[in-house]
Amino acid sequence: MNATVFTLLALFGIKHFIADFLMQYDYMFREKGIYGAEGGLHHAGVHACWTFLILIPFVTSADQLLMLSLFDFIAHYHIDWAKQQLSGGKLMPHRQFWILFGADQTLHYLTYVGIISYVTIS
Repeated sequence: MNATVFTLLALFGIKHFIADFLMQYDYMFREKGIYGAEGGLHHAGVHACWTFLILIPFVTSADQLLMLSLFDFIAHYHIDWAKQQLSGGKLMPHRQFWILFGADQTLHYLTYVGIISYVTIS
């Protein structure tokens, strides 16, 4: 594995913490389970913007940069929406919440693995 892979893994990990935890506001959390609602779209948009910024030094094609950012937007939006649908509004004390939260985070991580693979292998 080369340094680019490790750098991107670190950057996407930091990005995920910032976008998913520091920059996710109440209205985003409340509306992620309503398909097409502004909050979920804004939240996924924050992720897509960070992905765009991270990939600028690593992707030479503007089309690929936009495609990968859009991929992150679509994946993040639908992963979060599905988690909200499956959780039924359950919060932290419930085992189901933690299972779904873990699955959600794993799917986000695998999205980043896919993006990084595309960037470093293609």
